[in-house]
Amino acid sequence: MGTSATLTLGNHTLELPVIEGTVGPKVVDVRSLYATTGAFTYDPGFTSTASTASQITYIDGDAGVLLHRGYPIDQLAEQSTFMEVCYLLLNGDLPTADELAKFNYLITRHTMVHEQLMSFYSGFRRDAHPMAIMCGVVGALSAFYHDSTDIADPHQRVVASHRLIAKMPTIAAMAYKYAIGQPFLYPDNSLSYVGNFLRMTFGVPAEPYEVNPVIERALDRIFILHADHEQNASTSTVRLAGSSGANPFACIAAGIACLWGPAHGGANEEALKMLREIGRPERIPEYIARAKNKNDPFRLMGFGHRVYKNYDPRAKVMQQTAAEVLDELKLDNPIFDVARELERIALSDEYFIEKKLYPNVDFYSGIILSAIGFPTTMFTALFALARTVGWVAQWNEMIADPEQKIGRPRQLYTGPTQRDYVPLDQR
Repeated sequence: MGTSATLTLGNHTLELPVIEGTVGPKVVDVRSLYATTGAFTYDPGFTSTASTASQITYIDGDAGVLLHRGYPIDQLAEQSTFMEVCYLLLNGDLPTADELAKFNYLITRHTMVHEQLMSFYSGFRRDAHPMAIMCGVVGALSAFYHDSTDIADPHQRVVASHRLIAKMPTIAAMAYKYAIGQPFLYPDNSLSYVGNFLRMTFGVPAEPYEVNPVIERALDRIFILHADHEQNASTSTVRLAGSSGANPFACIAAGIACLWGPAHGGANEEALKMLREIGRPERIPEYIARAKNKNDPFRLMGFGHRVYKNYDPRAKVMQQTAAEVLDELKLDNPIFDVARELERIALSDEYFIEKKLYPNVDFYSGIILSAIGFPTTMFTALFALARTVGWVAQWNEMIADPEQKIGRPRQLYTGPTQRDYVPLDQR
């Protein structure tokens, strides 16, 4: 506090407090605006509006900075594990060895889903999108776990948080297995969080499954890089749903539904489709020319970012991970050759440098997931799996916020003014 902004509207002159966070842009507090002047602010998409105060994630898009509880994302991705990042997001600090061991134990003991949930899957068509299944199944968890839906009980909130993080890999793997007609595999508590998910997805009951440590580490990094991203569309959806007092399972299902949109969670799938359309490295110049042509609707998917106007810090880690996975699997696929050449050109072409169209996290993650063996329909489901911890952390923070109230955005009405009803025979 300490400074203010002066706003004059008609006969009203209003002093609006200016609030400063620990880092980042200042915020003009407009909460008294309507009561004093009768006016609202107008901000489509809320791109200039701080909807909440949060201590979880900080982004500086111009500088290419992403911090979780103060820790740079590249340090976490290179040195930490997804389970450790989950603990950090939920609790505010990195765990000690004992705290991490206990957290791992708690998450591992919640990985199974209620046996009756198995029958839910048979109600979907075989070709149902995994995200459609996850929306339904996650929302239905509240019908099975009544002992963790009381949002006023801190203990129940913790249990619900652990259940959601633990069960999401099981639910996602089951969606994949159902689509390809293979039997579901129960979780194996002797494996890591990511190793267990890989086994449930790609293993079969007829033979043992051996987790490839390179693939396990790569997927762990992908999960870390997607764990939270401040007040994005799906996180804002979770918070808005939660502001009504909805149970946590319903709130996360709402987040999954929002993430499903191609402008949000579907970007890596679109990037891979583009690489497949290009097909061969020798066709890249043609598509580069199309991308530069303002009259051509073609756009390079997986380049640039709504927030980052610099190199996406997550993409630097993902670039290295993609190289490790492709080298490990020794795949002879022209799509990966296209990706590497397109990346090289984009990082050296003045047009892309000037417009800051750097490869983003979606460009690399689609390549890695495809190389591992995931179909493109699973990409957004994996995003939801990783983002669950961020949604849960943000939901918990919102519930505990004394200033929290039910969300109620305002509008600029542009429809007809009041008019009288005209009887049907007179129209």
